[in-house]
Amino acid sequence: MSAHESHRAGRPVWADFSTSDMEATKRFYTGLFGWTFDPSSPAEYGGYTNARLKGKFIAGFMPHQPEFGGEANRWTVYLKSDDLAATAQRVSEAGGTVNLPPMPVPPYGSMALFTAPGGADVGGWQPDTHQGFGFLAEHGAPAWFETQTRSYPEAVEFYRRAFGWDTHVMSDTKEFRYTLDGAEKDSTAGIMDASGLPAEVPSHWSVYWGVDDTDKAAARAVELGGKVIEPPKDSPYGRVADLRDATGGMLRIISVK
Repeated sequence: MSAHESHRAGRPVWADFSTSDMEATKRFYTGLFGWTFDPSSPAEYGGYTNARLKGKFIAGFMPHQPEFGGEANRWTVYLKSDDLAATAQRVSEAGGTVNLPPMPVPPYGSMALFTAPGGADVGGWQPDTHQGFGFLAEHGAPAWFETQTRSYPEAVEFYRRAFGWDTHVMSDTKEFRYTLDGAEKDSTAGIMDASGLPAEVPSHWSVYWGVDDTDKAAARAVELGGKVIEPPKDSPYGRVADLRDATGGMLRIISVK
């Protein structure tokens, strides 16, 4: 896929990772996806650094700061907003929680952090110079986004009201309830009813990262210090696997060829 220059409001536009070991994280993702990392300084945005794929922004990484709460070694997904203050207001009205009010990050844009009904954290991003992912659906780029929630009906309504999703039901059986953020061919993210998952699995957002070959990528992840949690298997949308990276962070991959 060619470079991606813009994202529609309400759609996933960015993802970043709070890491317990920045150097181990860099080695792992460089080895797996070929990413490069911009220089960073603890004095500038707390050591936040951007990773790039073929020269374009692809993900962000920040040293975990326990004093701010939250778990280390996990991804946060950000949805695009054209007016982050208005989005924050709608989040509150739709039953969500504003954890971090809109905050400028010059010259890149503005960010906010929210919690949706059911407990899944999600960010908001209003771009300025930083438009988000430079590529989609190729090796080393995000290919799909998914939130698994224990408050499925409330979450569907939340994303419709707070972020303007044009929701479309993909499945509504007792075994599998799933709603998309648009008509199937135009969708980029899904909401999955997670009420049947083990109690220790919290509501959360995931990124499915594209790979040329799922089996080879899973084997390479192990060579780089990661683990295979769910071995590669075929799905209607590509061959998928669940991994953990070198710091223990969850990593999902899907074939994009």
